[in-house]
Amino acid sequence: MKKDIFNMIVPPNFNGFRIDKFLQLQINEISRTRLQALIQENHVKINNIVINNSSKKIKEEDKIQINFPPPKKTLIKANKINLDILYDDEDLIVINKSPGVVVHPGAGNYEGTIVNGLLYRYKKNLSNVGGKLRPGIVHRIDKDTSGVIVVAKNDNAHINLSKQFSDHSIKRVYEALVWGVLKPQSGKINEKISRSVKNRQLMSVRKDKGKIAITNYRTLKIFQNLNLPKISLIECQLETGRTHQIRVHMNFKGNSILGDRSYGKLKKKFKKINPSIEKKLNSFNRQALHAKSLGFIHPTKKKEFFFEAKRPKDFDELVKSLKKASI
Repeated sequence: MKKDIFNMIVPPNFNGFRIDKFLQLQINEISRTRLQALIQENHVKINNIVINNSSKKIKEEDKIQINFPPPKKTLIKANKINLDILYDDEDLIVINKSPGVVVHPGAGNYEGTIVNGLLYRYKKNLSNVGGKLRPGIVHRIDKDTSGVIVVAKNDNAHINLSKQFSDHSIKRVYEALVWGVLKPQSGKINEKISRSVKNRQLMSVRKDKGKIAITNYRTLKIFQNLNLPKISLIECQLETGRTHQIRVHMNFKGNSILGDRSYGKLKKKFKKINPSIEKKLNSFNRQALHAKSLGFIHPTKKKEFFFEAKRPKDFDELVKSLKKASI
């Protein structure tokens, strides 16, 4: 099988960097551990000379080449699952992910994921950059979040798209329903995010440490009723893409996302409210968060592409019910 090759020349501002650290900054999707493995397994060259030392220092104008090996055989099964394909060409696939579907295999989820469906439909025509458990996966959204994701068919497309994500040039817009009214109703949240000290499976805003996370938001609609707590439909545009970013930032503001079982409020009881609306509110057992649109520069066509996905049925019906119940 033909290997995918990645080439680049070291810019002046990276003179003296370790090769593994430099590559991690250039290819955001690949972990430093995997890059070190590629180096140690003789898949990296500097000026056409194979190296196997991850700490080797690089110089300005060095020519670096990575030969990504074909993926190793895995136990991941190809599953015939329904994929809502918004776009498909020789370089990439754009999918509208349904809520409740995991993006790639991991602990406890080895079948029925987006990756299983991609393997069934595209066989081996997916990028290798993400490793054997994540063929083609450039980025991901949470299991219970719906909306647009892009998948790479080859390593060059994967690396190009990953760099756009790391450079924060990707345009990502989400819609969400949150409890209460944000103050101010439009603004920017610039708060670092790191692992929670209370629960390592969750994230939290941390003043002392963490990665920079920036969420721009605006309120689209406020639903209010004398017997109903105020609920807002908001739109968020991400400048960064941290784990659970919108969910954590909204919780930090005191306006957790409706239905969020990890960061949100528990089920509520309402007085003199239409029983059907109360049922819809309390039975919405996932975060009301939808990746509405995605915009990027196509890796080979070099033109800006933009994709938008409609809200899933449960989210859309809840919005309609809230509109109907509002004053």
